[in-house]
Amino acid sequence: MSTELPTSSATPEETVEVFEQVARGMTLTKALYGVLLFLACMAVMKVVLSFIDRTMTRLKVEPTVHKFTHSCLKVLMWVVTGLIVAAYLNFPVNSLVTVLGVIGVALSLSLQGSLSNLAGGITVMATRPFAVGDYVEAGGVSGTVNEIGLVYTKLKTIDNKIIFIPNGEISGEKIVNYNKQEQRRVDLTFTVSYDDDPERVKEIMRQVIGAHPKALFTPEPFVRTTSLGESSVGYTLRVWCATEDYWDLYYDLLEQVRAAFDREGVELTYNHLNVHIMKE
Repeated sequence: MSTELPTSSATPEETVEVFEQVARGMTLTKALYGVLLFLACMAVMKVVLSFIDRTMTRLKVEPTVHKFTHSCLKVLMWVVTGLIVAAYLNFPVNSLVTVLGVIGVALSLSLQGSLSNLAGGITVMATRPFAVGDYVEAGGVSGTVNEIGLVYTKLKTIDNKIIFIPNGEISGEKIVNYNKQEQRRVDLTFTVSYDDDPERVKEIMRQVIGAHPKALFTPEPFVRTTSLGESSVGYTLRVWCATEDYWDLYYDLLEQVRAAFDREGVELTYNHLNVHIMKE
């Protein structure tokens, strides 16, 4: 006998009638087979989840993604198990699926923003554009990655503030990772007077680089004249270093090149205005 699940507008009497119809068609043997079917589904669920866990562990999937995927699959398999057992016991499965679909649509609409961030979190964890401890620029914010969650990523700024960035914003914008590579290049430009000899200026800069213990010489440092301005000559210095030494080398070269120029009498130019007052 076919039965239909009462809709939300059904009366309590109609609901009771449906379950009475199911109960009348139930026998001890059918109930026993229903229990065995449920146990079989449980065994299959355990095997499938165990296989998924081993596969994700072997592929070194991010632990948060692993846990989230495991939970989602477990919920899905519980729903499928319930529908299989309900169908065997002559419950109105088609109506149940319809009701579950309506509930799913309602939840997805009400949680649209959160689901977008959740999808962004899964994307970030799957693609791994950065890891905890990396200094990145993401979602318009720069900082060290403190934690990668499913909905938010925490960045710690250089002034020790914690910023929560929705993963939906991160996955939809460009990400700059300053720690992804083992080496980085320091680029500095100095403007020097036209009165100073170019070869002498470049030699002073090379000596400063050669004396610094954190400067790398493969690739070879670059020191060349790169611009001729209205009142100054531009010299560019480019030197490689280990990523963790970038800022130390950057600020050291700024200070040491300036000090070397002062010692050697090289004039660093700057924009200035001379005002001459003419008497009539």
